[in-house]
Amino acid sequence: MISIDITARDGRSRTGILRTPRGDVRIPAFMPVGTRGTVKALTPEEVAGAGADIVLGNTYHLYLRPGHMTVHDLGGIHRFMNWKGPVLTDSGGFQVFSLAGLRKITPEGVEFRSHIDGSTHFLSPENATRIQHVLGADIIMAFDECTPYPATREYAANSLRLTTDWARRCRDIHKAEEAESSLFGIVQGGMYQDLRLQSLEELISIGFDGYAVGGLSVGEPKEHMREIMDYLGPAMPEEKPRYLMGIGDLKDIMAGVEAGFDMFDCVMPTRNARNGTLFTSTGRISIKRNEYKNDPSPLDADCDCYTCRNYSKGYLRHLFLCREILSMRLNTMHNLRFYLRFMQRMREAIGQGAFAEFRARWDKIDW
Repeated sequence: MISIDITARDGRSRTGILRTPRGDVRIPAFMPVGTRGTVKALTPEEVAGAGADIVLGNTYHLYLRPGHMTVHDLGGIHRFMNWKGPVLTDSGGFQVFSLAGLRKITPEGVEFRSHIDGSTHFLSPENATRIQHVLGADIIMAFDECTPYPATREYAANSLRLTTDWARRCRDIHKAEEAESSLFGIVQGGMYQDLRLQSLEELISIGFDGYAVGGLSVGEPKEHMREIMDYLGPAMPEEKPRYLMGIGDLKDIMAGVEAGFDMFDCVMPTRNARNGTLFTSTGRISIKRNEYKNDPSPLDADCDCYTCRNYSKGYLRHLFLCREILSMRLNTMHNLRFYLRFMQRMREAIGQGAFAEFRARWDKIDW
């Protein structure tokens, strides 16, 4: 259902096109997170206008509300949210992992209590896959157990075995239902490099349309996260898309691209925008600070977003302190455009053989 065309390389970093039946995705790609079928504060047209080729939705949240059958009956995820491009859905494994005391993991799946109303539910690899089929996503993720940090080697090894078994079951039901979506497997194994490689090799033997690395950015030190990224990137199949899940810090994204990864997602730009933290070419700023009260300048003179072309820092500070809805919208427009333009510039740098210089320049900035 998907294919990847690499048009340029610079070291291990690569750029090109991920081709899907619903449209092309330029890689390296950042996927805005539309957990409940919306990228918070923006219309789908604004998300596309910011430069997004693909968005992410979440199985767990859409299953609980409004329900996957409701989404299906209203035309599927694309029609439901009026998004014309590809949609990737996470399996819900990370959200279930986040519930901690509200879940019970068994070899068959996970029983959990809804964070909304306390009702009891059960997600197995089979129904997590079926739910994503019903939603109609273009790329779906295998159901996995996200290994926590810290985790003993024994725990990580047992979690890996469970994730591999669940991945095989997801693949089997995916093939049996002859679904039109593409299925990605998720590498686990905690902070143990040999377990990570074992997980990847087992997934490759099962066979997936793409491969993702999960279980990072879950509280581990940055150096451990980057060690895993650097170790796994070169080992992942060359002809398949490589997805580094939940990574949103721009310096971590650059490290991931240098390791050879193609796809990234995180709530970081949108969540920070709603909380008044904004990313600029000179660093991160908090718009609530008093120094911006009478500042007539735009957030970023180098940014071409709607917010920077029309509004001052002083006005944006005023909106934020007054808790105006427009504050969330304008801030989100800026942060998302900044991220997506950053990815565009990085693709251009790879194409020019100048990724090292690009990274050296942006690594100096305090984000």
